Amino acid sequence: MGAVYFYHLTRSPLEAALPMLLERARAAGWRVLVRGTDRSRLEWLDERLWLGGEEEFLPHGLAGGEFDSEQPVLLTSGRDNPNDAACLISVDGAGVDPEEAASFERVCILFDGNDSSAVETARAQWKALAGAGCRLQYWAQEGGRWKRKAESG
Repeated sequence: MGAVYFYHLTRSPLEAALPMLLERARAAGWRVLVRGTDRSRLEWLDERLWLGGEEEFLPHGLAGGEFDSEQPVLLTSGRDNPNDAACLISVDGAGVDPEEAASFERVCILFDGNDSSAVETARAQWKALAGAGCRLQYWAQEGGRWKRKAESG
């Protein structure tokens, strides 16, 4: 069973934090599925990922294309895993159920700490996943760095 890491964004917006996590996941040799809740938001993230410099380039695609299964990073709102990803990154409150979490090497749940609704959604996700026996870690931004604040399981 993989671990679920919660990332409480307080200093960096999603479009700044996501590339860093994608780079780490790719460095581990994992294909990544980025799951959101809104197609237009995923299109916006897709555009931001293309705007990075040459050294920051992250090969990726938006679900619904001819080559979804070949994408090292695939942005989707779906519940399937067409690119056989080992890492799932949930953004904007996209759901992750315990059985699904167990099927990935790593699950990352990113949430905006400045949005009370996003914080409440993340708390509910933590409670549901912890109740199902998933291994969890909670990370928060402090002084420009990530600090592990809690663990469960």
